[in-house]
Amino acid sequence: MGWWRGPSTVLACLLLLRPLPSPACPAACRCSSGEVDCSKHALHEVPQNLPTNTSTLWLGYNFITMLGPRSFPFLPGLLLLSLPHNHLGLIHSQALVGLGALQDLDLSHNQLTVLSPETFLPLTSLAMLNLGSNRLGELEPGVLRVLPQLQVLHLQDNPWVCSCSIHPLWHWLSHNREKVQEKSSLLCRLPEQLNKYPIMAFGNESFRQCQETSLSAQHYVIFLIIGPFSFMASIFFCTFMGSIIAVYHNLRREPHFWRRPHNCRGH
Repeated sequence: MGWWRGPSTVLACLLLLRPLPSPACPAACRCSSGEVDCSKHALHEVPQNLPTNTSTLWLGYNFITMLGPRSFPFLPGLLLLSLPHNHLGLIHSQALVGLGALQDLDLSHNQLTVLSPETFLPLTSLAMLNLGSNRLGELEPGVLRVLPQLQVLHLQDNPWVCSCSIHPLWHWLSHNREKVQEKSSLLCRLPEQLNKYPIMAFGNESFRQCQETSLSAQHYVIFLIIGPFSFMASIFFCTFMGSIIAVYHNLRREPHFWRRPHNCRGH
């Protein structure tokens, strides 16, 4: 019975079984039961010493202009990330790595002009995405295709350019109407003759010309190869034909040249 040390042994076992404490709350945030509120603190970047048990992170109304590679620490339990009313203009393709459990992402009221599908690849559980009130003129269809669990999408108050490039987005919206919020607020900004025209009011016939004239990347590569080749071939052909014509004219002049001495001897 020498192995028994009484209450001290039990206490030591309990200490070993206790989970490790989470990191302290960042000075600019308020933390409580997995919720971290860092909003309205004039932050220029995401705090790195966030508690590992963070499930909700509020970062709105700050001065964050970009999210670089791995902007967030590893937060396996983060479910909601709110970043509205910042100055976000760029999100790196690796910015959201480590947020695989995220279900709700608010990027509204920022300055985003372009989004890469790779950015959202880690968010396989995302159900709600708010991109409203940004500067998006178009949206790659790949951005939405990599979000298999997406149920709610906000796109209102963006300056959509209703040219042929909007067709992939319109096609996705037409097949996912139940997921799109504020459908009547998806309005064209350009071209000017379509200003304030609802995107959802377009039909298949509106994009018929785009489908007939659209070219794949392979077509453009072929044209880039054929163009210079045709130009060089035309120069060679013109030079060759010019040489033939010059030789032909020289041959026509040669009989006159040989006849002149004969005429002189005749005199």
